[in-house]
Amino acid sequence: MPDPRLLRAFLAVAEELHFTRAAARLYVAQQALSRDVRRLERELGAELFVRTTRQVTLTPDGERLVPHARRVLAAHDDLLAALGQARPLLVDLNSPGLATPRRVLHRARELAPDHELMARYESGLTGAAAELLAGRLDASFGRFAGLDPALRAGLDHQPVRYEPMAVILPEDHPLAGMAAVPLDALAGTTVYAGAGNPRTPEWTDLAHRLFEGRGIEVAAPAPLAVGDEEFQRIMAKTRTPVLAVVDFPAMPASVLRPLIDPVPLAPVSLVWRKGLVHPAFDALRRAAAELAAAEGWLRLPVDGWIPANDNVTMRPHN
Repeated sequence: MPDPRLLRAFLAVAEELHFTRAAARLYVAQQALSRDVRRLERELGAELFVRTTRQVTLTPDGERLVPHARRVLAAHDDLLAALGQARPLLVDLNSPGLATPRRVLHRARELAPDHELMARYESGLTGAAAELLAGRLDASFGRFAGLDPALRAGLDHQPVRYEPMAVILPEDHPLAGMAAVPLDALAGTTVYAGAGNPRTPEWTDLAHRLFEGRGIEVAAPAPLAVGDEEFQRIMAKTRTPVLAVVDFPAMPASVLRPLIDPVPLAPVSLVWRKGLVHPAFDALRRAAAELAAAEGWLRLPVDGWIPANDNVTMRPHN
């Protein structure tokens, strides 16, 4: 039986088709990764990759090995889990204050009490997607349709929620006295929606689609703020309304008001790297499905709005 480390090396290269990216994903030197792949080829007596200066491709033997390697590694992870030695499942929640991913993670911990599910905060699905593909994260949340197709090709997702959107206003803003803000009331204003943040272009794209034809402008890029304190300081300084979701945490000297007429919805999916194997991953998917069903998260309100391209990606699938 080949060493599981050699199978992980093979599988990383098979999925990335690039030795440098596979090495980064496994936190090993490229030279060490190449040695492990060559050793596996010697042990199996088969060439697994065709390597040229321009590309790496799987041989027929390599293609046949992929599903078997995944099953062997899944069994290996199950064995370690039974002995209490499984590595933590790393789950990106985007931001500490967002309720949807936090509730899914907490429920998954209840469903899998013997496994460790650890939160990470990558601030945006595009930022997290690169970490997912590199193997430095296991799962994240966000708008799958807003990802670049090249990123989506290596990822899979499960629809979780149509999350109602809101606007954060300075407490002395003319619209702050409203219980809910009609979209038309924002005509002629500028709203911040993460413009220029390389981690969140899927959110900025959602704002552009929502504001198109409504006379609402997306604010120019602000300095990239890392952490809640810096974000709040920059927003207080610019006094620009901020596009958010209804569960966004409170900010000092500001009010959060739901948007209506129509009710704009932010499509949220659980997103992971294709081929992910971990004993706690099924619990995470079950938690997302349970909460979506119990809370009606995937029911579209009559006056709800989502972009046309999200209609396809948010259809329930296995």
